[in-house]
Amino acid sequence: MSHGKSLESQEANDLDILWLSEDEVKSSLTMEETIEAVEEAFREHGLGKAQMPPKSYLYYKKYNGDLRTMPAYLEELDATGVKVVNVHPANPGAGLPTVMAVVILNSPKTGAPLAMMGGTHLTSMRTGAAGAVAAKYLARKNSRTVGIVGAGAQARTQLLGLAKIFAIEKVLVADVSIDRCRALEQDCRSFLDVEYDLSTEIKDACECDILVTTTPSRKPLVKDEWICEGTHINAIGADAKGKEELEPNILGRSKVVVDDLAQASHSGEVNVPLTKGLFAPEGIYATIGEIVAGKVPGRVSDDEITVFDSTGLAIQDVATATKVHQKAIEKGIGTKLPFL
Repeated sequence: MSHGKSLESQEANDLDILWLSEDEVKSSLTMEETIEAVEEAFREHGLGKAQMPPKSYLYYKKYNGDLRTMPAYLEELDATGVKVVNVHPANPGAGLPTVMAVVILNSPKTGAPLAMMGGTHLTSMRTGAAGAVAAKYLARKNSRTVGIVGAGAQARTQLLGLAKIFAIEKVLVADVSIDRCRALEQDCRSFLDVEYDLSTEIKDACECDILVTTTPSRKPLVKDEWICEGTHINAIGADAKGKEELEPNILGRSKVVVDDLAQASHSGEVNVPLTKGLFAPEGIYATIGEIVAGKVPGRVSDDEITVFDSTGLAIQDVATATKVHQKAIEKGIGTKLPFL
């Protein structure tokens, strides 16, 4: 008996957590791998094989920021963990990213922490991957022109993701700052060297096959009259209560797909129109997971307008972080930190 306790103690003392810095995460994650992980996460969600309580928020009004905790468990992947992430729009003025995050992976079997990693790059990548997966199922297959509203950091990974799915020939970028537009073009040419049209007028970005909105706006920016039949919209920016980027009338004439019903209802693009009675809950067609899982069809005609309401799901983080963890172990990178 004492020998057994000794072995148990030895195992406990040998328990380490693998720490992966932002740079190590970047070196262990490609967009192709992220798209694969996110698509699988959506599929499990659509099949009811994921546990994911809605995000928990702390609001810091005097700092115009918030902190969110996001736990999830993916049954088939047998992966679980939690992300802690902030959104502070004023951060760039202090030389900090708007979004910063840490992801912790745990053992579903014992609950022991397995890894902790920087989640800022991971968050940006998995959000870009979500837009790519949604467009794969909801945009026209021959989509060639992408419009971007908001030329911040998320615009880059959205375009990176779409470039892995579509043969993009032209990118329309609109932002209040033409300098941000130019910076985005310069950055994105490293992986997508096509024609770029830059503007400070949002309308100029809307005549496209796929429109991506990536702003923190709390009032509609994209007008109904600017959206043509056949357009697919990735509404990325609305990820907290009170945020919205699209005029509600756009939702009313579109096939609206959300990443998660509960989360989108309180913090997605549909949250304000639902609260104001400008959009009915039954107007939501499906979750992206249900489409990926084959339960319902995605786009069924070239002239329908489709909207993907992306709030960002913990299952995306856990699936992507699991991929990073596996790659890090294979490559022998990271720092082992003693836990017990």
